[in-house]
Amino acid sequence: MTGSYSLDDRAQLLLRELVQAYTRDGQPVGSKTLLRLSRLDVSSATVRNIMARLEQMGLVAQPHTSAGRVPTVAGYRFFIDSLLEVGEPDAGAMKALSAELSPDKTTQDLVHTATGLLSQMTHLAGVISVSRPAQIEVRHLEFMKLSDRRVLVILVINSDQVHNRVIQVEREYTELELSEAARLIGQYLIGSDFSQALARLREEIRQHRDDVASILESTLEVMGSVCGETGREELLTAGESNLLRFSELQDINKLQELFEVFDQKRELLRILEGCANAEGVQIFIGSESGYDVLEDCSVVGAPYRIGDEVVGVLGVIGPTRIAYDRIIPAVDLTAKILSSALNSAD
Repeated sequence: MTGSYSLDDRAQLLLRELVQAYTRDGQPVGSKTLLRLSRLDVSSATVRNIMARLEQMGLVAQPHTSAGRVPTVAGYRFFIDSLLEVGEPDAGAMKALSAELSPDKTTQDLVHTATGLLSQMTHLAGVISVSRPAQIEVRHLEFMKLSDRRVLVILVINSDQVHNRVIQVEREYTELELSEAARLIGQYLIGSDFSQALARLREEIRQHRDDVASILESTLEVMGSVCGETGREELLTAGESNLLRFSELQDINKLQELFEVFDQKRELLRILEGCANAEGVQIFIGSESGYDVLEDCSVVGAPYRIGDEVVGVLGVIGPTRIAYDRIIPAVDLTAKILSSALNSAD
């Protein structure tokens, strides 16, 4: 997109100052303010003429006749691709991320922590997609007796993913019966691929005519919910309430639509998929996402990897006027440190 615009040095300087001022204050920027910020040795009339030309090119817009100007999606894109100077990652942030994203944490804990930390660092909504592995191996199964005919199922899959579910059973089971049920399932599942072992285990259950069969069936339902949807992605979010502090996102109808997107997650997953093949940070500004509900928002994402394989994308969502010079390195740094932790843990 940047190749279709030819801006001289003064126009580029004024556009950069306009974007930075609007990012900072959220208010249309007038010619007098731009002249002061740019320190150009020109008249206000010259600045107004340059702004009028930028508006004709579609890089800025004037919300009201008497107001200053604001960047358009095209203006932001030109700014990011041609004018943005991204600083070095903050040393303090790098140290904090490295401490929190420790390799001794489970994969689940790492991705949850990364999402929360990114939201805290940027004061935006954090998002992360998590690819479920195509092959799932059950490593451990345990039953724990609770009160009121409830049993806690503790399931460990692959190297470190721990899942806990409470099931309601038809009667009270003794510890011995629960141990026997876990042993029976373990014979088929532990150390095996879940999908391959499931059919054999169901046949075994059909041959059991005693009361243990009911708890086995309930356990299989739990395992199906945890393990059955292989090869799919899930989305974790954090800090959606941060978006409430931006005036341009406070329209009640827009907010309702935006939070529905977070709740349903399908659209966000599709957008993050567009970042999966990027070498570094990918940015979707407003309408670039392809979704009308995000026309006032930007999505900044970067893939994270185990080895050479991309296993997910993390990023942030905020208004189009986010501080890209600060947000881009934060997303990039978090993705790199998360990748490092996952590879060390693996």
